[in-house]
Amino acid sequence: MNEITNILEWFSWFFSLENIKNIFTYNEGEPLIFTGFFFWAFFAAVLAFYSIIHKKRAMRNAFLFFVSLFFYYKTSGLFISILLFSTLSDYIIGHLIHSSKKEAVKKLFVATSVIINLFVLCYFKYAYFFTDSCNAFFHTKYEVFNHFAHWCNLNAGASFEVNKILLPVGISFYTFQTISYAVDVYRKKIKPVKSILDFGFYVSFFPQLVAGPIVRAADFIPQLYKPYQLSKYNFGLALFWILKGLTKKVIIGDYIAVNFIDRIFDNPMMFTGFENLMALYGYSLQVYADFSGYTDIAIGIALLMGFSLPKNFNSPYKAKNVGEFWKRWHISLSGWLKDYLYIPLGGNRGGSIGTWIALVFIIGFIVMLSGKMIVLYGFIWAALLLTFLAIWIKSFRAWLTTNINLLITMLLGGLWHGASWQFVIWGGLNGLGLVVYKLWRKISPYEKYDNALALVVKVFVTFNFITFTRIWFRAENMESTWQIIDQIGTNFNASLIPEILVSYSNVFAMMLIGFVVHWLPVKVKDWYRETFISLPLTLKIIISAITVFAVYQAMSSELQAFIYFQF
Repeated sequence: MNEITNILEWFSWFFSLENIKNIFTYNEGEPLIFTGFFFWAFFAAVLAFYSIIHKKRAMRNAFLFFVSLFFYYKTSGLFISILLFSTLSDYIIGHLIHSSKKEAVKKLFVATSVIINLFVLCYFKYAYFFTDSCNAFFHTKYEVFNHFAHWCNLNAGASFEVNKILLPVGISFYTFQTISYAVDVYRKKIKPVKSILDFGFYVSFFPQLVAGPIVRAADFIPQLYKPYQLSKYNFGLALFWILKGLTKKVIIGDYIAVNFIDRIFDNPMMFTGFENLMALYGYSLQVYADFSGYTDIAIGIALLMGFSLPKNFNSPYKAKNVGEFWKRWHISLSGWLKDYLYIPLGGNRGGSIGTWIALVFIIGFIVMLSGKMIVLYGFIWAALLLTFLAIWIKSFRAWLTTNINLLITMLLGGLWHGASWQFVIWGGLNGLGLVVYKLWRKISPYEKYDNALALVVKVFVTFNFITFTRIWFRAENMESTWQIIDQIGTNFNASLIPEILVSYSNVFAMMLIGFVVHWLPVKVKDWYRETFISLPLTLKIIISAITVFAVYQAMSSELQAFIYFQF
């Protein structure tokens, strides 16, 4: 009798008006993220209804569109209106591009799509930057005013602060997707989507909406019209990706971040150079485990619903050079920048009008970032010197025209992450790394060697270079960046290493496990993946239960947001 009473009391609590209200309204402190219990309850409900309608294509796509909107609303609140605006504008523009007869008109509509999407992105991402730069240059006292928040307050009864501009989650990802749609329609890779519900589903598909992978229209839209299929193999594969992603994110990434990395980066001067160095290596592992963990889960969830998302990571720390690294890391962004920026600028064929426009934009951005006219004068003198060298030295001219688009692409890739010196330097260093490697492989006597020793050396050098550049990616500000570098260079305290290793033994053990698993041969990884997929269902359930239990035992008291949510 008591058990029945307890059950009734639980149901009464769960279905109370207050809890129902919490389920269906936005709560800034409780976003829908893959590591939260509420997300998996949401996903279970979605799958339950999806299993009923999955054979009816139009209803299936419409349903997933609306649940994706609910997911984004629970994650970002009224910012859902920005997503809907982007969806509607590019849906209309796609049809206008397709129906236009003149090439110039088609290009005008493509440019319109790019301008609208970049304007929205820049307003939310760079408003503070432009306001501060304007005040620094012209000695004004302008303050940021959030027109979107003001409109919401007037029309939706909201109470947002109008002197703050918050970044909508996932805006950098879905704006790139809608741009690729307009460009792909123009390039005749796809026809415009007839139903706005289908197009909205493509833009807002919830597994990859807030942190990628960036899905190309030409790759995903054809899947909207295919019948639902989920083979026994794909079910096992989807489950494998989800469990793998949760393990990476929580057991490895969050554990080493909470217990070591975040402490060091919050106050690097309180720790030795060795601890700072190990925090850098740890961050390289954390950002990989966190970001690739997210995309693993996203790929698995999408696969359960019959959709394939592109691979976003391919053991990037196995890369033998910087160029190979960027073919293995955040593949969807690297590929997007290559196909929609680098090649249109002229690629390795040389500069174009777009190259010089992009270069002027970057220089202007950096000058505004510095807030000093002397930086502009420096760029002018540098441009004159480079022009002189290009005119008189043929080999230098060829080198410049071949590599300028590469440097521009990497700098813009850095600025995509945010408007700060940190990201400018990070993008610039990676661009220089690519250029230096291109020069090195022409003169290096070791490039032809591919034995085990040469492979280890190449991977070691590449990994350390990438890790070094991440100082600017992770540090809170420039002061913190130089503090880390100074501590590593001048306060290493090698005598304290044994004591530090003992104090953080669990963290370092987890880091070692993470790197060892990452560097396992492909054959080994394929073996344990295929072995899991071929297991009987009962064993899959047992392994899944053990993994989930371990994940939630390892989870910290507060859910750790995915790193790339901030971009």
